[in-house]
Amino acid sequence: MQQQLVPPWLEKLLGTAFFSVCRTHGAAARSECNMYCLDCNGDAFCFYCRSSRHKEHQVIQIRRSSYHDVVRVSEIEKVLNINGVQTYVINSARVLFLNERPQPKSGKAVSHICEICGRSLLDALRFCSLGCKVVGIKRNGNTSFMLEDISSSSTRMISSSSTRREEEELREGSQQDIYPPTPPPPLSSTSSTRRRKGIPHRAPFGS
Repeated sequence: MQQQLVPPWLEKLLGTAFFSVCRTHGAAARSECNMYCLDCNGDAFCFYCRSSRHKEHQVIQIRRSSYHDVVRVSEIEKVLNINGVQTYVINSARVLFLNERPQPKSGKAVSHICEICGRSLLDALRFCSLGCKVVGIKRNGNTSFMLEDISSSSTRMISSSSTRREEEELREGSQQDIYPPTPPPPLSSTSSTRRRKGIPHRAPFGS
């Protein structure tokens, strides 16, 4: 059950050391190993290794905040269900931490804490990092990283697509109400279909 709830590559990712200098491209400007390939599930690599060895693979980039590894939500949510994990906005991008971060105990009462490591959280969530969620899944099994972890997911997808179609139709209808179709131009007075009845008035002949 745990293998279904936790992708096989995730724990390898969480245990990978990032930001070392690439052995192959050490003299280059962008030689720090901050990339991880979900297809190869190997070691970290640099920007140039990605271009040469992982061009067609699914790769995520690891970033750093206060000496801790983070990943952008926009990247990781494509491959993981990150529900229950605290996110933060750093440098105008929403991120989450890969692993637990030690926190000195404070005498202040906090409203929300990570149920694994006890770290204080900003929101009413369960975990401070992906690593703590892994531990929570192994302990309780009442959550998952899998995107298709609910049996009715296909039904939801169909329902969602039909809802989107209905919304598009409603938007199209509202646009028609706001911008009614332009009426056709009036027919020319010379048209044979709309001759005026009565005696025609001829213009006088010029001299």
